Amino acid sequence: MAHQIAVFAENKPGRIERVSRILGEAGVSIRAITVATADAFGIIKLLVDNPEKAYAALAAGGVSVFKREIVAVVMDDRPGGLLDATQALSAAGINIEDAYGFVIKDKQRAVLVVEVEKIPEAVTVLRDHGITTLSDDEIYTL
Repeated sequence: MAHQIAVFAENKPGRIERVSRILGEAGVSIRAITVATADAFGIIKLLVDNPEKAYAALAAGGVSVFKREIVAVVMDDRPGGLLDATQALSAAGINIEDAYGFVIKDKQRAVLVVEVEKIPEAVTVLRDHGITTLSDDEIYTL
């Protein structure tokens, strides 16, 4: 399985800088980031090279942080590349609650990060359809 770090923060200048500084000082590399806000507060979601170390450093720094299991799906970086994974999950009745993606260095493949309620079932469905999912270690070595 794979994990992301989620930080809850006030929606004001300096919050992403603070998180970046704490992770940088801890020697944690950010692989992907997404930020969403709702009025006065927001959530910063991060894929990092060491989720345990990132969680510990942020918590020690007084940051409201959570570690959440996610599904990381490898797909071809081409038009329609997203369809196979989303179609397989939809057909199995698995709802994607949140998602974001990034292109891998080789620019041939991409990774879709999805939050779903039924993680073991989602991984099984995807693998049964020949779709690769990644663990923490695999994500960060791409």
